[in-house]
Amino acid sequence: MAKTRQQKQESVAKLSEQLSKAKSVVFADYKGLTMKQLSDLRDKLRDVNAEFAITKNTLLERALATTDYQLPPQSEDILNGPTATLFAYDDEISPIKILVKTLKDIALGKVKSGFFGGAALDEGKILQLAALPTKLELRGQIVGVLATPLQGMVSVLQGNLRNLVYALEQIKEKQSAIA
Repeated sequence: MAKTRQQKQESVAKLSEQLSKAKSVVFADYKGLTMKQLSDLRDKLRDVNAEFAITKNTLLERALATTDYQLPPQSEDILNGPTATLFAYDDEISPIKILVKTLKDIALGKVKSGFFGGAALDEGKILQLAALPTKLELRGQIVGVLATPLQGMVSVLQGNLRNLVYALEQIKEKQSAIA
């Protein structure tokens, strides 16, 4: 059943709101994915406070016109064919990683384009973002980098104590040999 003009306007308003709230947005071709695969993907994305919605291209184009997002001039392929949109609200990278990994594992669909911090991204840049470590992994790496010098200092200080104990042992052995 066709949507009424009112329903389309509501859809555009909802898309505009989602676009304005999102920290990163990715457009993907979902052709070939089953409803179960889409549902599983949505569940994974919901866990990281992101949405994956199938969007009508004309309504998406109208919603984009109401935001600050500007599609690049060579974007005629972006809004052609089946399009689903990923809206990442908290962490900008984790939802992109989940989407790219899922599409790669299933070997269906592909990312088309997107926005990150207001800047338009092509497929290659989105794949680069997906290769970045997550915030949690980066924090772990920073802790490791900070802990390494401390571990070295502890080892040096323990070495001095060990040498003092060895020196006292030698003095004790020398004095017991003299006596």
